[in-house]
This record gives sequence, C-alpha cells and structure tokens, in this order.
Amino acid sequence: MKRKIWILVPAAAVLLFSGVVSVSSALEKGTHQQYHRLAKFTLGGEGFWDYLTYDAEANRLFLAHGNIQVVDAATGKQTATIPATRPHGIALVPDKGLGFISNGGNGTVTVFDLKTLKPQSDIKVGENPDAIIYDPYSEHVLVMNGRSKDLMAIDPGTLTITATVPLGGKPEAAAADKDHVYINVEDKGEIVSVDSKTWKLDKRWKLAGGEEPSGLAIDEKGGRLFSVCGNGYMFVVDTHSGATVAKLPIGAHSDGAAFDPGTSLAFSSNGDGTLTIVRQNADGMYEVAANVTTQSGARTMTL
Repeated sequence: MKRKIWILVPAAAVLLFSGVVSVSSALEKGTHQQYHRLAKFTLGGEGFWDYLTYDAEANRLFLAHGNIQVVDAATGKQTATIPATRPHGIALVPDKGLGFISNGGNGTVTVFDLKTLKPQSDIKVGENPDAIIYDPYSEHVLVMNGRSKDLMAIDPGTLTITATVPLGGKPEAAAADKDHVYINVEDKGEIVSVDSKTWKLDKRWKLAGGEEPSGLAIDEKGGRLFSVCGNGYMFVVDTHSGATVAKLPIGAHSDGAAFDPGTSLAFSSNGDGTLTIVRQNADGMYEVAANVTTQSGARTMTL
C-alpha cells in the first residue's frame, strides 16, 4: 500500500482558527483509488491565511497565517513561529539551508535559516509580493509582485535580485520546467510564459472562459499546466503551444492546485469544502474523477 497525503488550509474569512485538513489516498494495485479526509489539525493564531509549503526533509509545514506557523506534519503540533508582515508564501532552498517568505505588507522577502528558523535578512522587492517559488532549474527564488505586476528573480547564493520581468497584469501562482516559468495573470485571465535563461517574457496564452486564475500546477513530463480559476473551472494547457487541452468543472473559490507525478493526478483545493481530482483516462482525455469533501474554506494546499 502506498499513501499520499494532501494538506489543505482554510481561509481566515471562513474560520476563526485553522483546521488543517489532511486528505489521504490508499493506492492498492488493481483497486480504485479512494480519497478521504484523514485528519484535522486545529491551530491557533490570528490573521490572514494564504499559501502553505511542505518541507519533506524535516516533515513539517510552513503556513502563512499572520506570521509563519511551523507545524509538525505528523502530529499537527505547532513547533515554531517565524515573524513576517502579512505573509503570502514560503519557498525553500534546502541546498542553501534557507527559506524565503513573501511579505505583502511591506514589499520585502524575509530570508530565514532552515535549521534555526531565525530570520537573517530582508530583501526589498516589488509592491505586494504574493506567490513565491524556488525554481531548481534556474536556481533562483521567484517572487510574483501583485501590485507592481512583475516577477523578480532572487539569487539565493548572493541574496540579490538578478532580474525583473514586467508581466502586464497581476501575477498569482507560478510553476517551472527546465526552460520556462509559467504564471497565472489573475486580472487578465491569462497564463504567461517567461524564458528562465534570458528572463524575458516569451508568450501570453488566453484562458478563454476563465476568470481570475489563481492556483497553478505542472506535469513536466506530460507538458501540461493545470490552472484553476475563480469561476469554477480548471484549464489543462499545453506547455509548448499554449492550447487549452481541457476545461473542467471544479468546486467554487479555488485558490490552490497540485499535480502528483506518482499517480498522474491533478488537484484543485476549493473554498466550498471540496477537493476536485482530475485524471487522464484511457483515451487520453482529461476528466473529473472525484470531488472529495474537505472543509469549508480549505482553498489552498500542498502535496
């Protein structure tokens, strides 16, 4: 038996405290994959909820909630707090022993030590930094600045900004492969492609019928992006041509997406209290496999 665990977090607007929901699948050869809510971790604290990041090496979660809450993924117990200013996201660079927090409240990225969890320095970035990821191919931390509408690339070795890419709209989540970074542009209903070797905007792809794309995941091997939109659709997009391969119904108020290369399944975490699971069938077409009950407000996720 093989177990996969998804962790989802609700929005502060829905709950006064966090119920971190763990959704597990028991994958047995020759049987249908069954997904169900496995556990709920109740956390304290106040403030805005946003992204969460799983640290596989230490089996812990980093959650943006007022500050950054550090949680033992096995027990659900909070083990530490990292100070931040209206944080949105957390990116980890294990090779450097560093973590990076996007602070929407003051336009900075906080650098912290992964062992001590102590903040080391702040890097001034654009206005309202939101989503943040580590791209292992370019070896840069990438921060999406919502109000200044650009991407900034940070060298985690020198802790300096090496590139700024205007995006022409408000960026949300991002995903990367060996040649490009793909970003949802929320106010334009688009995905943009940035060449990660030249740091130039490459292409713009319209999501026809999609509104406010937020969560984004990638199947690198299959060359597919999974973009979840505020009007209740997941778009499956070809990474080479930008063509929409499928447009599928998902739950309402989605803000997170994930793709599991081990099972070839894509996921949308929805604020209406569902987890939409998408698969590719035997004919190569994408379809909704299931909608699993999670918890009202559970709109972001990590795999």
